[in-house]
Amino acid sequence: MADLDDVYNTRILELAGAITRNERLSAPDATATAHSKTCGSTVTVDIKYDGCRFTDYGHAVKACLLGQAAASVVAREIVGTSGGEFRKVAAEMRSMLKDGGPPPTGRFADLAVLAPVRHYKARQASTLLVFDAVERALDEIEMLQATTLNIATGVIV
Repeated sequence: MADLDDVYNTRILELAGAITRNERLSAPDATATAHSKTCGSTVTVDIKYDGCRFTDYGHAVKACLLGQAAASVVAREIVGTSGGEFRKVAAEMRSMLKDGGPPPTGRFADLAVLAPVRHYKARQASTLLVFDAVERALDEIEMLQATTLNIATGVIV
């Protein structure tokens, strides 16, 4: 099992301290909130999405250091990311923490610093909140797009 010093290390402190995009968007395409019953952490995200990529992002993060560090990396990297790429990163994070899978790579590689959280099940939910919230917001947009497409084509679902 990882030592708590591995979980709460200097790099996690740096990432949490460098969190950006702390203002909510005035006209988001979607908003979603994720809450951890275990620790009380909450992350609310606002996203702008052009149908292919995230074009703007804002959030309100009331979470522990681990949730803040994850949200910091997401805030820094999400604009310009496709929905599919984000969902892949979210799946990699869940796999890394819950199943011991490899960490995300590429522009989201800093999330690897959170790998020691896999040994602390009670901390996993707060670490994943930002991914849960962004995916919920993306689901909302995709559902609206599908409904709009169905209306435009005359297809009733």
